[in-house]
Amino acid sequence: MNHYGRQQPRKAAAIVIAAAAACCAAAAQADTALLKEALQIFKPLPKDMGTAEYPITPERVTLGKALFFDTRMSLDGTVSCARCHQPALYGTDGLAKAIGVKDRLNPRNSPTVLNAAEQFVVHWRGDRANVEDQATKALIGPPSFGEPDFAAAMAKLEAIPEYAAMFRAAFPEEKNPITQDNWGKAIGAYERTLLTPSPFDAYLAGDAKALSAKAETGLKKFMDTGCTACHNGVGVGGGMYQKFGVMEDYWKATGSKDIDKGRFDVTRNPDDMYVFKVASLRNVAMTPPYFHDGSVATLPQAVRVMARVQLGKQLSDEDVNDIVAFLNSLTGPLPKDFAAAPILPAAAFR
Repeated sequence: MNHYGRQQPRKAAAIVIAAAAACCAAAAQADTALLKEALQIFKPLPKDMGTAEYPITPERVTLGKALFFDTRMSLDGTVSCARCHQPALYGTDGLAKAIGVKDRLNPRNSPTVLNAAEQFVVHWRGDRANVEDQATKALIGPPSFGEPDFAAAMAKLEAIPEYAAMFRAAFPEEKNPITQDNWGKAIGAYERTLLTPSPFDAYLAGDAKALSAKAETGLKKFMDTGCTACHNGVGVGGGMYQKFGVMEDYWKATGSKDIDKGRFDVTRNPDDMYVFKVASLRNVAMTPPYFHDGSVATLPQAVRVMARVQLGKQLSDEDVNDIVAFLNSLTGPLPKDFAAAPILPAAAFR
């Protein structure tokens, strides 16, 4: 073989290597561009959700966790926060609509308590300002704890000596710390620790390998489809109100048996008809059924419904599967302090 003949394979190999390098460089640039775009829309979870007004202290968290799992402050001794927000079901109850004391049916689906403190309001209609307000008002909610008034619930707490000591430790500056406000602050402090950092958070922090290729494709489609108009920020939702059924009546797509008017029933403002808080999508793959009335059982169908009624789009099966792959990347491990119930103060139900 002459000199020219020997060089030909070398040149061919060099061309292949150069082409491969160019492809890798292009892919890296695309990945960088995707991450840059994502960082303009989303933010990773903070390390904690405490605030100056609602600080997280070990004493408040210990008390709040006990209260979260204790059924004895409910009217019939059957309901605690954990009845509707079960660890095994990622902070939900798996029901279309939650069930309270005496098997009373709640008018809406129970959203997860995980990462709930980062949302701008609580409840589907936004009628609770924060997790503390929600925990407090649940005490006298007929479909929740069902107590006739706050005094009845506080009397049950005061009858348990160990709780009296725990409240004093959690609120040492107060002479009479067993109050409904402190009930809410203690449970709120516990709930503010219930964070679930996910692969998507690692991705936002710069770990290019945190998402699968399919999840990255789904992220791109999630953004390009227009989902991020509402589902953005730290919670990938949970930061605004929106009408459910922008393009068509939602119940035609969901098959809802009852037509819920949403915030209109709170504000009586016609502009709030069928308006709800946008749901956070963190851990959404673990928290069926979906929407305010639990009318849709599966995540792929929920994606199809949202594209149809909010954006007027019909997604292909491939698009839906890719977006679901991205949504799966929003699942984080259960917090260790949520996975198991605590030992509660010994006392009989009264």
